[in-house]
Amino acid sequence: MQTGFGVAVLAASTPLAAQTVAITGGTVVIGDGSAPIQGGTVVIRNGRVVAAGSGVAVPAGAQTVDATGKWVTPGIVAGFTRLGIIEVDGVAATNDASGAQTPWSAAIDIVPAVNPRATPIAINRAGGVTRAIVAPAAEATIFAGQGAVIDTGADMDAVTRRQAFQFVEFGETGRSEGGGSRPALFLQFRAALDAAQRYARNPAAYDGDSKDSILPRADAAALAPVVSGEQRLLVHVERASDILNVLALKREFPGLKLVLVGASEGWTVAPQIVAAGVPVIASALNDLPSSFETLAATQSNIGRMRAAGVEVSIGTIDDDDPRMAIRSPQYAGNLVALTRLPGATGLDWNQAFAAISSGPAEAIGLGGEIGSLRPGRRGDVVLWSGDPLELSSAAEAVWIDGVAQPMETRQTKLRDRYATPTEGALPKAYER
Repeated sequence: MQTGFGVAVLAASTPLAAQTVAITGGTVVIGDGSAPIQGGTVVIRNGRVVAAGSGVAVPAGAQTVDATGKWVTPGIVAGFTRLGIIEVDGVAATNDASGAQTPWSAAIDIVPAVNPRATPIAINRAGGVTRAIVAPAAEATIFAGQGAVIDTGADMDAVTRRQAFQFVEFGETGRSEGGGSRPALFLQFRAALDAAQRYARNPAAYDGDSKDSILPRADAAALAPVVSGEQRLLVHVERASDILNVLALKREFPGLKLVLVGASEGWTVAPQIVAAGVPVIASALNDLPSSFETLAATQSNIGRMRAAGVEVSIGTIDDDDPRMAIRSPQYAGNLVALTRLPGATGLDWNQAFAAISSGPAEAIGLGGEIGSLRPGRRGDVVLWSGDPLELSSAAEAVWIDGVAQPMETRQTKLRDRYATPTEGALPKAYER
């Protein structure tokens, strides 16, 4: 059945039900670092990718979308954000990233803060972002709490995986929150993980409620799966020496599944990161020493780490992270452009797209679920007007878990309202 599906999705105000969809004739990007496939087909059934590539048969009765002249990709996976937990930074009532008055830290679960109706979620969805890694922020201690992976679908069930990781601040922010010095923050970290190990050995005997306790009972329980490696530990760290000190913690706590976030000076210690087998979710365009811990910042950071063998993807920590995951394709495209500049190191196109799709998914342990169009993955698919890493291209249709999504946002409503105003259609103040 042929249909003008792109127009239908653009006009929809609520998502449709999942069904079998075949997107045919487009340039198909699997998202795993492989090259785009010309004239490919993507089939989604029961919310999952059935097949993607060339020579894929269209199932009988499938809703067919003609993607000739367009690009078809997996949805963008935002590598590090605070999407859905902050609406307006300056309005405290809409900012649930951290809690200054709570006695708990590591035990905090960010999920109750996620607002699927937050304005930035719809904007990012319309920009091709279908999943996001969402982290709390640290305040009063280096441990921020447990982050989640969410989808940007137009429904109230946003959480893909809750308690997906623990987030901790090292470097300059950790220094401030961890006692005023780097030695103090490392001592706080070691003491907390030691307490978590004691809790894990004998939960009933652990006394976390006395005033002399290093770690409240709930926090010790939350950190126990971090020490054992059941839960990933995302560590914000920028300076090269701090990165090396964090990697050294794996020798003390071998069960740690570390993921470095930020890592502006990562290129200077890339061999050590590779040897430790630690993935990195890096800021793509840090190229100025905005602080003493980023003196070696360069736009070539990701390219140089990738060339050295680091598993690196793109995130937006401290880069308008409550809103601007939508910039991820632009950042990836800039890394492609860097390959054309003498002396600079970027990524080829295939690596760059993987850095905003399968790369973050693998880093967070969800590569088997999201981030690519491999069979069995969730049906997160975006139809683009052109090359998604070009600024001139736009997302024309989005599916999440195989469900067609509305592309309307507050911004598009305002655009449509005021682009061609007519007398009587405006608020009273605009009437002549």
